[in-house]
Amino acid sequence: MAAAAAAAVGGQQPSQPELPASGLALDKAATAAHLKAALSRPDNRAGAEELQALLERVLSAERPLAAAAGGEDAAAAGGGGGPGAAEEEALEWCKCLLAGGGGYDEFCAAVRAYDPAALCGLVWTANFVAYRCRTCGISPCMSLCAECFHQGDHTGHDFNMFRSQAGGACDCGDSNVMRESGFCKRHQIKSSSNIPCVPKDLLMMSEFVLPRFIFCLIQYLREGYNEPADGPSEKDLNKVLQLLEPQISFLEDLTKMGGAMRSVLTQVLTNQQNYKDLTSGLGENACVKKSHEKYLIALKSSGLTYPEDKLVYGVQEQSAGTSSLAVQGFVGATGTLGQVDSSDEDDQDGSQGLGKRKRVKLSSGTKDQSIMDVLKHKSFLEELLFWTIKYEFPQKMVTFLLNMLPDQEYKVAFTKTFVQHYAFIMKTLKKSHESDTMSNRIVHISVQLFSNEELARQVTEECQLLDIMVTVLLYMMESCLIKSELQDEENSLHVVVNCGEALLKNNTYWPLVSDFINILSHQSVAKRFLEDHGLLVTWMNFVSFFQGMNLNKRELNEHVEFESQTYYAAFAAELEACAQPMWGLLSHCKVRETQEYTRNVVRYCLEALQDWFDAINFVDEPAPNQVTFHLPLHRYYAMFLSKAVKCQELDLDSVLPDQEMLMKLMIHPLQIQASLAEIHSNMWVRNGLQIKGQAMTYVQSHFCNSMIDPDIYLLQVCASRLDPDYFISSVFERFKVVDLLTMASQHQNTVLDAEHERSMLEGALTFLVILLSLRLHLGMSDDEILRAEMVAQLCMNDRTHSSLLDLIPENPNPKSGIIPGSYSFESVLSAVADFKAPVFEPGGSMQQGMYTPKAEVWDQEFDPVMVILRTVYRRDVQSAMDRYTAFLKQSGKFPGNPWPPYKKRTSLHPSYKGLMRLLHCKTLHIVLFTLLYKILMDHQNLSEHVLCMVLYLIELGLENSAEEESDEEASVGGPERCHDSWFPGSNLVSNMRHFINYVRVRVPETAPEVKRDSPASTSSDNLGSFQNSGTAQVFSLVAERRKKFQEIINRSSSEANQVVRPKTSSKWSAPGSAPQLTTAILEIKESILSLLIKLHHKLSGKQNSYYPPWLDDIEILIQPEIPKYSHGDGITAVERILLKAASQSRMNKRIIEEICRKVTPPVPPKKVTAAEKKTLDKEERRQKARERQQKLLAEFASRQKSFMETAMDVDSPENDIPMEITTAEPQVSEAVYDCVICGQSGPSSEDRPTGLVVLLQASSVLGQCRDNVEPKKLPITEEEQIYPWDTCAAVHDVRLSLLQRYFKDSSCLLAVSIGWEGGVYVQTCGHTLHIDCHKSYMESLRNDQVLQGFSVDKGEFTCPLCRQFANSVLPCYPGSNVENNPWQRPSNKSIQDLIKEVEELQGRPGAFPVSISSETNLSKEMESVMKDIKNTTQKKYRDYSKTPGSPDNDFLFMYSVARTNLELELIHRGGNLCSGGASTAGKRSCLNQLFHVLALHMRLYSIDSEYNPWRKLTQLEEMNPQLGYEEQQPEVPILYHDVTSLLLIQILMMPQPLRKDHFTCIVKVLFTLLYTQALAELSVKCSEEDRSAWKHAGALKKSTCDAEKSYEVLLSFVISELSKGKLYHEEGTQECAMVNPIAWSPESMEKYLQDFCLPFLRITSLLQHHLFGEDLPSCQEEEEFSVLASCLGLLPTFYQTEHPFISASCLDWPVPAFDIITQWCFEIKSFTERHAEQGKALLIQESKWKLPHLLQLPENYNTIFQYYHRKTCSVCTKVPKDPAVCLVCGTFVCLKGLCCKQQSYCECVLHSQNCGAGTGIFLLINASVIIIIRGHRFCLWGSVYLDAHGEEDRDLRRGKPLYICKERYKVLEQQWISHTFDHINKRWGPHYNGL
Repeated sequence: MAAAAAAAVGGQQPSQPELPASGLALDKAATAAHLKAALSRPDNRAGAEELQALLERVLSAERPLAAAAGGEDAAAAGGGGGPGAAEEEALEWCKCLLAGGGGYDEFCAAVRAYDPAALCGLVWTANFVAYRCRTCGISPCMSLCAECFHQGDHTGHDFNMFRSQAGGACDCGDSNVMRESGFCKRHQIKSSSNIPCVPKDLLMMSEFVLPRFIFCLIQYLREGYNEPADGPSEKDLNKVLQLLEPQISFLEDLTKMGGAMRSVLTQVLTNQQNYKDLTSGLGENACVKKSHEKYLIALKSSGLTYPEDKLVYGVQEQSAGTSSLAVQGFVGATGTLGQVDSSDEDDQDGSQGLGKRKRVKLSSGTKDQSIMDVLKHKSFLEELLFWTIKYEFPQKMVTFLLNMLPDQEYKVAFTKTFVQHYAFIMKTLKKSHESDTMSNRIVHISVQLFSNEELARQVTEECQLLDIMVTVLLYMMESCLIKSELQDEENSLHVVVNCGEALLKNNTYWPLVSDFINILSHQSVAKRFLEDHGLLVTWMNFVSFFQGMNLNKRELNEHVEFESQTYYAAFAAELEACAQPMWGLLSHCKVRETQEYTRNVVRYCLEALQDWFDAINFVDEPAPNQVTFHLPLHRYYAMFLSKAVKCQELDLDSVLPDQEMLMKLMIHPLQIQASLAEIHSNMWVRNGLQIKGQAMTYVQSHFCNSMIDPDIYLLQVCASRLDPDYFISSVFERFKVVDLLTMASQHQNTVLDAEHERSMLEGALTFLVILLSLRLHLGMSDDEILRAEMVAQLCMNDRTHSSLLDLIPENPNPKSGIIPGSYSFESVLSAVADFKAPVFEPGGSMQQGMYTPKAEVWDQEFDPVMVILRTVYRRDVQSAMDRYTAFLKQSGKFPGNPWPPYKKRTSLHPSYKGLMRLLHCKTLHIVLFTLLYKILMDHQNLSEHVLCMVLYLIELGLENSAEEESDEEASVGGPERCHDSWFPGSNLVSNMRHFINYVRVRVPETAPEVKRDSPASTSSDNLGSFQNSGTAQVFSLVAERRKKFQEIINRSSSEANQVVRPKTSSKWSAPGSAPQLTTAILEIKESILSLLIKLHHKLSGKQNSYYPPWLDDIEILIQPEIPKYSHGDGITAVERILLKAASQSRMNKRIIEEICRKVTPPVPPKKVTAAEKKTLDKEERRQKARERQQKLLAEFASRQKSFMETAMDVDSPENDIPMEITTAEPQVSEAVYDCVICGQSGPSSEDRPTGLVVLLQASSVLGQCRDNVEPKKLPITEEEQIYPWDTCAAVHDVRLSLLQRYFKDSSCLLAVSIGWEGGVYVQTCGHTLHIDCHKSYMESLRNDQVLQGFSVDKGEFTCPLCRQFANSVLPCYPGSNVENNPWQRPSNKSIQDLIKEVEELQGRPGAFPVSISSETNLSKEMESVMKDIKNTTQKKYRDYSKTPGSPDNDFLFMYSVARTNLELELIHRGGNLCSGGASTAGKRSCLNQLFHVLALHMRLYSIDSEYNPWRKLTQLEEMNPQLGYEEQQPEVPILYHDVTSLLLIQILMMPQPLRKDHFTCIVKVLFTLLYTQALAELSVKCSEEDRSAWKHAGALKKSTCDAEKSYEVLLSFVISELSKGKLYHEEGTQECAMVNPIAWSPESMEKYLQDFCLPFLRITSLLQHHLFGEDLPSCQEEEEFSVLASCLGLLPTFYQTEHPFISASCLDWPVPAFDIITQWCFEIKSFTERHAEQGKALLIQESKWKLPHLLQLPENYNTIFQYYHRKTCSVCTKVPKDPAVCLVCGTFVCLKGLCCKQQSYCECVLHSQNCGAGTGIFLLINASVIIIIRGHRFCLWGSVYLDAHGEEDRDLRRGKPLYICKERYKVLEQQWISHTFDHINKRWGPHYNGL
């Protein structure tokens, strides 16, 4: 041992190939034990050196990678052996050494015993299924692994399951992140107390070995990284990583050993001395030196500097190493920084100079620069992270680093290291090709670190985390700045991000922003941010990069060539990089104590805004035809103001700027509102669809409360503080409708086309209404807001719970306020909405559970303003109004077309009272007056919507009027303004009654007003006095606004004057092209009140329609809130307004009465101007067009109906079911068919046959029947398995193979039916067509290149009439109608004669009206359809004979097709014929035609008359004890034959059409056989005693007269005959098994016999029904047997029904019963002499099958999911990516899995062929949906699991608990059984065998 150790110490010789491995293992163990002993001594220096030397040798890093790299230096390094072997060797050594000579596994177990498992810390990667419980989480990022979740108690919590996108770790046990109540059982106990402390010697070796091991790993990483010119290629990096896989896995395994080992690793990773000793590169070891150089090169190439000057790094070590951001070290390198930095940035963006300018400004502080460029590694951990980043976060490394996190000391050290490398991470991320994967991995790490408040706070204090983050973000965005073109394109100094850059387009900034948002969610961190002025300045600087990005310029000439999609990036960037951090900060400004923070933010925000206005040279006019939707600075300002007033009780005026700034602030948000109206008026249509997309995104639910809401709030604040006249005129000017607001009937609009005027005016008024009535930030509480939002969404449409959650804007930051699904959400929802449970129409769409507004919500809370604000699509507003109308009609509140109701508002917060001054300013009153007048005079371009908004504004004014009617303007001195001449005061209440007599207007010279005589000339007054007596002057909004602006500017500064004047005057000179305007004076003589009353007359269409209601009931004035006025149309609105006006002022009341008293002169017949006529005509034309359309539609519908009626037979009771056979008078015997292609009717003939449109499909539904009623359950544990041996298909298979073992093959194939699996089912829609028409139809489909859902080459098509899916045509047999068949008359021949006839007919081959020899069209078609039928199913389901291709096989297949179709029809009828009546498939059954085709083909194979079973059934043969028995296999004994199969063979062998009496004869004969089989089976099933008792009882009655019809006699005879063989001689053991516990009574025996015979009777009755068209009688279940028997003619007609029915009375023996029974039993006797067991088994036929069912599913989806989503596939033993389970048989399969592919078929497709003969129903485990495979197509069916709100959760995106929906599952099962998947599901696609 000593020698070995000495050899080991022998220094640095390359390791020679030593002993073979086994010997070496012993050797290693011994060495390790020796070293451990040496190290345990007090003086362990010698041992330590020995160990070091050994490690030096084993873990030398030169060899392996060099060999892998394969360069020349590999030889120089001189390592032998492949790279893999040496590394394995090294790992083995390490394991041995760690274990100190013991076994490694025992060592692991020993260490695990010391694990104080307080935290779970399980690390997972992407796609792992984890849980999040909002009830237990403190941090929104909290997550739990499935195991911890299920072991904790979360009942009733708000949790969901989710698929991890970036990976994560389990937080169970971490009380910083989640509440302790949610911990699972394992992590509840604080177990540190009772864990013994770790014995020193256990981990002693680890402390020595691990540093070397980790250093070795780092050396590998250094070696493997070569810095090529363009960054290392993925391939090289991956290669290195693959080689290192075992090492990293080894480390990962160490971390899993638990706390004890983790603390050792932490020591090793963070020990600075170790690191310095090993890596400094100062030693004499050349290899270490070389690797250190590589490390420095890598640092440098990353644009980082090592803090010391390289040449003297030994010396400066101490002085410089003080701080990781050491400025001393940094000084030396400053010179080179500039270059390093710029080389690092990509030079391709042309605006480099611009970027530089910006960069200088930022980089002025050395602090920033050092953040970006200096990295100093002082421990293994730091360098390990460096390489992890360099290699772009390999998954294994990430997992290792995260696995260590439960160790607290490590957690802190690692977090600091991570922060230190933050800038480097950003640089690597920007360059990475795989930025998506890398982003996910970064977040995987950072979310674990920064979600912990304690940790985040510590790092913020100690490592300047906030500085680093903000600086890094700023740097990142700097690389993609461009010059802003907003406002002043040439001289703008503002820069914005370029949304086309990859950085924004691919969301590369996402991980950094997400970290920032995460740390801001911690109060302690956010406080530091809000207190640090420098940081706030930098942050506002960052936000301003987004201010004005993605500028849109309106295209005026041609359509833009290329629609850029950059707006996605722009909106995402503003939401993620600006809005979300803003919400995070806001969530900490909720109380009074935080006022200071708000002041800081607002202050720097305003500064940034001022800088921005200066940078873009903005004065007061926005540049025309430009709009940007991105104003994050405005929005920061607005939101902090709102918070300040709402939560912090801050005085609003103390944080508002001066008037001039307010004027500037309002311009851009107002510009956006005007642009929205322009976009909706199609004025931006040349910019393409994307501009509409922007307008929609701006108001969309995820963006609205970070975009439009702050904008409108900011405008409300500005409006409340600015001069109202100025504000109102600004609005109309921005909306470009100033010129429209004139009393004249014609006007010139210089800025707007006439066709846009109306919608822009509507836009302006609607905006004012929203501005004045929205209270979101002006005083509503959070719950009121939530309620209003919810009502608005529900009024537009009924909504599912999840879409409501999605549509209600919540603050984007999860920690603020309304959490989705929170208590308030649910309580508000139940208050405003009713739940409509999902309903199912079996053929219709699957509906989901919906919420619909309660009646009282429609009645009192429907708020059109909120609806307009929140609609993304304009049609939603209409939808809300339609629903409102419907509600009023239904509840009888209002019959007509209502107007949007006026809703009372929450009261305003006192700070915003000034907003209401807008309603009381002369400018607005003039506008309202003008518009009312224009509407009354029917000027053009006005609409009902305009009137509605005008009235709304008047009503708002009345609701918010000042208390006293004083004229407060009087006090203000100053120049007389022109609008003073309109109204005396500014209070709406008094202005309403002010009469305006004359108005001066500017009109084009062509206007009608000019022609009239001016009233001045006729008036006796001179003009001067006239002017003062009430002519209003010309009113120009624009001039007013200019004046106001000027005054304010003059007040604030005199020198600004010079700047402003020229600008304003030059811009607004009217274009010269306009015709001359002249002044005219109009006589008006109206007040607002009189206009309203006249309007009432106009709307109602009656004179004097308005009668003041208070004249009858004075009370009405005191309580004006009257329900009768709350809903209605314009008339109601006018009445409501007049009532309010009267109740507010006595003067108004008097004036209204006066106006009403003056009998209004009749309105003169209007002279309609051409333009007005045009609008009127337009309306009328629309109305007429509508009516015409209705008429056309009605006509079309009736035509269609009559066509349908002619195309189908009308007298059939089900009109919708077409008949293929029209019932005609008795003498006509030809059936007539309609061809749905050419429309001609006629018989089907030999030359031109007609066919039925049919769908042939293989089906295994029958094979799935079992003999118990309860369906099998889907297995959800390992124990539960489903075995298919009790299915119908399996039982039949076993029977056939048993027969084939002992009997002659050809005879076996006639004794049973096949087709239980893969049988061919034929169904039709009942439409017929000429076969030649069909061929040409197929041709046209083939040439039609449109992608259909079906494949024409496979013969698929859709029925030309009803579009049902089909794939073949079944020829109709020419000849008589079924109903009036001459063969049907009963004949009185005796049964013996009939038997003879049947035999003769069967013997005549091809006795057909159609001779096969002459190939007619019909026979060709018959053959081709037969071919189709054969090809429908796979060969394995057709060939059962031992000699392939034998004709018997085809014979068997053909009659089995008939059997399959009959059996399936029986199942569709519910398994019995009690309901009777016509077939449920109605006239759509094609069995008759199918029989003809089958019969035609069966007659080609004549059965050798020797073997015809008919003989055996009807004739006695002489019994010869067959001598030649041994040589060949015998025939199948007749008692083993399947009677139903015999029936089909006999019937199909007869010439068609069949005579009824022949049919009855065959049935009678077969019934005797069936009955005998029943007796035989009964005899086998009962016990020995019962048998002998029966034998004697029956023998006594044998001589009675009707012995042949007594079951007792027959039974005793069967027993005595069969007991001659060895059938009843069983071994004793078998005896017990056979004993039946029931005591047999005569009743139970009778029931037994009937049950045995019923299936045969049912099938036979169905057959008779189809062949002869007789209806089936309906009956009770208990009398089914007797009813069917008499219907089939088995019961003699004179049969009395008094005494209980006995099945034996149906027997009609063709030959003496006892003789023939003896003959039948003899066959069995001779067989059982040899094979008693099998003989007995074959006698027992399982005939009582229950209906088929799909598997029964568990109540809760989670049980399925948890078992299957981790289950390994039995074929490939992997866990499938997309697991699925078959709902028919429970097989677990890999969907799309290439692992289980066989001959190009994926597993699901393969399984669908094996299990369902081409039909598969699979539940996709990871998506909860069901997928149907039908042949070569598939479709998504939907889900049968719904959540508590009745919704599907496809792909488990929401992860809420799901419960089975029984109705849906029933629908699915119904479609499976009835084979209607093809018809009901519409969305099919080809699967190309890839599922």
